[in-house]
Amino acid sequence: MARLFGTDGVRGMANKTLTPEMAFNIGKAGAYVLGKGRAKGEGKPKIVIGKDTRISGDMLEAALTAGICSMGIDVLKVGVVPTPGIAYLTRHFKAEAGVVISAAHNPFEDNGIKFFAANGFKLPDEVEDEIENTIKILDTLPVPGGSEIGRVLTIDNAADYYCQFLKDHAADLSGLKVVLDCANGAASAIGPRVMKELGAEVIAIYNQPDGININVRCGSTHPESLARQVLEHKADVGLALDGDADRLIAVDEKGNII
Repeated sequence: MARLFGTDGVRGMANKTLTPEMAFNIGKAGAYVLGKGRAKGEGKPKIVIGKDTRISGDMLEAALTAGICSMGIDVLKVGVVPTPGIAYLTRHFKAEAGVVISAAHNPFEDNGIKFFAANGFKLPDEVEDEIENTIKILDTLPVPGGSEIGRVLTIDNAADYYCQFLKDHAADLSGLKVVLDCANGAASAIGPRVMKELGAEVIAIYNQPDGININVRCGSTHPESLARQVLEHKADVGLALDGDADRLIAVDEKGNII
């Protein structure tokens, strides 16, 4: 039988191969495995969940959240945040784990579920294997009741924490004109905001996500439009992200890919 977890989490066509039922089971098994380490008296464990802009994100988030809460772990919903932001916010909130719902540069029909460990790094393969094996025995696991069931907390200002982190670790961009292709994805709001606050003049393109236009003829897999915009606006540089903003293609002032 093929391994459920691939090199970048669980991927599949949303509602076809990556179903809400599968997301629920992944959430339940992941919560059981990742929540075992917290000692009594330390409060409920918590897991951060974020997503990109795909139409299926809400559906999978709801199912995943239900599975996690059913095992007595609180969920911190941080909304649409780039994948590296979930890694940071997992550490920031001192969570047991983080989860991002995204299929990166894949078409909008696909989606994925990727876990981060408490340190913000991808889970080791052996932990993913443990989660996968736990899915097979979910019916045998003890489940909490009453006040021990997990709750959902929506963190409305999570993006602010990540933006501040980025600004604290970035150079001053004053005097630069930048074309930023957001791929209609997770960086559509955060990307232009951070660069403007760092002093750049920003021409944002493909930053109007509608759930189905993520990565469509834009982003890091389609830098041609970015190159044209750099020349048209006489910009100093162009940057193209992918749907979850964990990869980047750069174009110089002459429209050449760097």
